[in-house]
Amino acid sequence: MTLRIDISGLPSERLRFAASPLAELTAMLHVLAEPGHHPQFAGWAGDVWAGLRPELAERLREAEFLWRSSQADFLLPARPRPTLAEELDDVDRIDDEAYVTAALVTTCGSNRLRSAAPSPLTDASARERALDLAQARGPRQEAFAERLLADPAAVRARVRRTLEQCADAFFDAAWTGVAVRLATDLRLKHDLLRRQGVGAALASASGAVALAPDGDCIVVDKLQDKATSAHGTGVTFIPSVFGSPHLVVVHAPGWQPVVQYPVAEPGPAEPVPLETVTLRLDALAHPLRLRLLRTLARGPHTTGELAHAWELSRPEVSRHLAVLRRAGLLTSRRHGRYVRHALKVPDLSALGTDLLAAVLR
Repeated sequence: MTLRIDISGLPSERLRFAASPLAELTAMLHVLAEPGHHPQFAGWAGDVWAGLRPELAERLREAEFLWRSSQADFLLPARPRPTLAEELDDVDRIDDEAYVTAALVTTCGSNRLRSAAPSPLTDASARERALDLAQARGPRQEAFAERLLADPAAVRARVRRTLEQCADAFFDAAWTGVAVRLATDLRLKHDLLRRQGVGAALASASGAVALAPDGDCIVVDKLQDKATSAHGTGVTFIPSVFGSPHLVVVHAPGWQPVVQYPVAEPGPAEPVPLETVTLRLDALAHPLRLRLLRTLARGPHTTGELAHAWELSRPEVSRHLAVLRRAGLLTSRRHGRYVRHALKVPDLSALGTDLLAAVLR
């Protein structure tokens, strides 16, 4: 499954890599709301929660639907600015219809609100439908949706003030170090764009992002089948330290495509593509292949040895070994007259982590 961004005919300068204080603050808020997704920041999250004033902690809980499961589109700027204040000013310029719709999508957990017509701001039946969806998610979601629909200006002002208080409480201190890492990453991306082109820059951003062979489309490996276009707007790529391991994409109609990608830590390998994870799960779904893996876990074996161990024919064993080899779970090397098959233990043991990473990104 993939999300595709049409960039056919898009001038190269309309593909931007830039840091965003607001997007990074949003990533931090997601860490605070879902620390289990980010064990590397567990200590930081614990310290922040311990130091928050009760009033701000409650404000974060009342609006956490804007960044917990997914981020509201207006929190990932298509045109990043140098400061958080400038980006919040840009958010203030978004009309109520777009702001409320984006907020309701994350609050109600339903993309169906994007195409709702008429608007829940002006139509009673659309409003009731939005409130029903919010109520199904929980009392906090219902209360937030009610306030948002009753007085969008007041809720918008309160959300902005909450974000400004977060800057004072923890963001400004963290941003100083984060900005250095983001600047380093951006220098690399801009150099790749200039020297090797879009494909190399995308590959450097994430193993889950690629340029289609015809160069007309950016393909993002996500657990969804969606498509959007960058015509007339461009695409913005925003690096994130606190966003790891998530790959977040703004792709709703009417919004410029934005991709927030995790800045790689020194050392770890690129994420395994979802296609590879699926291939490996399929390979393990057959009981005979699991038996062969049990034997291979004890050491390398030939096809004949495996056939004898499980009372199978050699052609049958060969077929199953081919499936496991295509999935990247074993290697086959010739030693004289024989070919010995060995289990790739690190790849098999990492499958659970790879699956979780594919689900989360």
